[in-house]
Amino acid sequence: MSVLVWVMIGIAVWHFTVFVPDRFWGGIVGSFLVAAAGGALFGLIVSGFSVPPGNPPGVTQALIAIPGAVIALGLSYAYGSRLEQNER
Repeated sequence: MSVLVWVMIGIAVWHFTVFVPDRFWGGIVGSFLVAAAGGALFGLIVSGFSVPPGNPPGVTQALIAIPGAVIALGLSYAYGSRLEQNER
């Protein structure tokens, strides 16, 4: 259940990308995938590369995914902006 929570929180953070220009690598679909993967990957890293056995996961597991999704989206945005500048 924790992995599902991490991915869903990543998707929830992704919804806030409508407030910034679309310069993400891969566009809106790329940012969706990056946010979901960033939340899940960061959750795994923080949990020591194991899935916590708690069911239901709890608020802590939901909060863990937020920085991962934001960092992943930031890296995707920076990379997409750099690619866009090189095309000009």
